[in-house]
Amino acid sequence: MRTFGFSEFLFILEAAKWTVALSMIAFIGGAIGGLIIALSRTSDKPLLQALSGGFIQIFQGTPLLLQLFLVFFGAPVVGLEINPWVAAGVALILNSSAFLGEIWRGCIQAIPAGQWEAAQALNLPYLARMRHVILPQAFKIALAPTVGYMVQIIKGTSLAAIIGFAEVTRSGQIINNATFQPLIVFSVVAAIYFVLCWPLSLLAARMERRQAAALAR
Repeated sequence: MRTFGFSEFLFILEAAKWTVALSMIAFIGGAIGGLIIALSRTSDKPLLQALSGGFIQIFQGTPLLLQLFLVFFGAPVVGLEINPWVAAGVALILNSSAFLGEIWRGCIQAIPAGQWEAAQALNLPYLARMRHVILPQAFKIALAPTVGYMVQIIKGTSLAAIIGFAEVTRSGQIINNATFQPLIVFSVVAAIYFVLCWPLSLLAARMERRQAAALAR
């Protein structure tokens, strides 16, 4: 039986790059999907509103772990070969799209009615109205909650260990199986997640305070 040492610590730490990479994939893909969802939710097309609303209900109303299982084990059923990287990326992108879409929908609808009326008075089409008038203002409101949600994405990547994706949690499981020292191993895993998430939490809180101070003026 091995003893937990510096090489084991480096093995877990090395896996942090895959946690960060998967988090970035989930955030970038989720940002693209979330913007589409938010624009659909705030459009004047009932069909788009219904479809985007249904998407949000499905992915917010089911556990991320179940979504990972459905993508990873469901793809081969329909004839698609898929590896843990792709399965984790797809599941996290879909999940992030739903949550970011709803966050950004709220930010868009938080823009004062006068701004919407002014854009309509200029006879701007919907996309131009959003691009030039609404979204630049909504972007400022959305910064803090978006950064805060990035923490949830990073923590959510830990579930990818269940399908064999070798990120921090999975690496911790491997080392624990070799050393049988779960307290030390998973304390290290928790510390790595804390180091990744804490700066984002501080940044989000700082943004919220600055935004509150700006609104109070």
